[in-house]
Amino acid sequence: MSRESQTPPLVGLSHALPDGGVPLVMGIVNVTPDSFSDGGRWATTERAVEQALRLAEQGVDVLDIGGESTRPGADPVTEGQEIDRVAPVIAAIRARWDGVISIDTMKPAVARAAVAAGAAMWNDVTALTHAPDSAAVAAELGCDVVLMHMKGEPRTMQADPRYDDVVAEVAAYLNDRAQAAMAAGVARDRIWLDPGIGFGKTLAHNMALTAHLQTLTALGFPVLYAASRKRTIQAIDPTATQADDRLGGSLALALEGARRGARMVRVHDVRETVQALKVQAAVANG
Repeated sequence: MSRESQTPPLVGLSHALPDGGVPLVMGIVNVTPDSFSDGGRWATTERAVEQALRLAEQGVDVLDIGGESTRPGADPVTEGQEIDRVAPVIAAIRARWDGVISIDTMKPAVARAAVAAGAAMWNDVTALTHAPDSAAVAAELGCDVVLMHMKGEPRTMQADPRYDDVVAEVAAYLNDRAQAAMAAGVARDRIWLDPGIGFGKTLAHNMALTAHLQTLTALGFPVLYAASRKRTIQAIDPTATQADDRLGGSLALALEGARRGARMVRVHDVRETVQALKVQAAVANG
């Protein structure tokens, strides 16, 4: 898919991926009061839609709409609250933009409402384990699904995460979840994998997963890499105390994820990331 088209298919997004080339860019729009980077900034439907359309103008391929924060220490919200936050935003975006809209949720009912409103991808930090019917609902909806690795749950995941071999354990978990999703009826070409940078992981874990991203790509599913503005950047550069101070680190990680095989990167800073990826591809192509 050329970036100029800006109209990837509404399902089976992996079919739109070229062999090699520039990864797709997923832009983040949090309709929440407490997300770690932009909590409250786009918390109304009007502001969220304005931001989404702004990212579309900047060259985004997928818009990821979230109504519940999953930052470390975050408290859950009710199913109804989450639907009320995201469904109007998705419907309004769909009326004005024909690209791919993703719903960032762990709740099947929210995913169902989001798809009804116009979403075509379900980005699930629990890899379809939050509810007994998550995988069955994903199969029923027929949308693309992102299966992410998270150790623990948002309120406690960063307390003291430990692994014997983080790369092997994350890869095994995601492969198991992909197999479970397919057994429930999710089509193989609808499945994406996300190593879950920052979700129950230390700096060392995050860097190991990034350095060995090929272990995940070797499983045969496209990989989404999401490290934008995360605290792991501050762990490397202590001066980056605020999320907005982490653009340089975010770009470095996005480029490294792309170089190591990610087929999509999830970011806050779309314009800068699109440009960086284009330049990286130009260098690679000589």
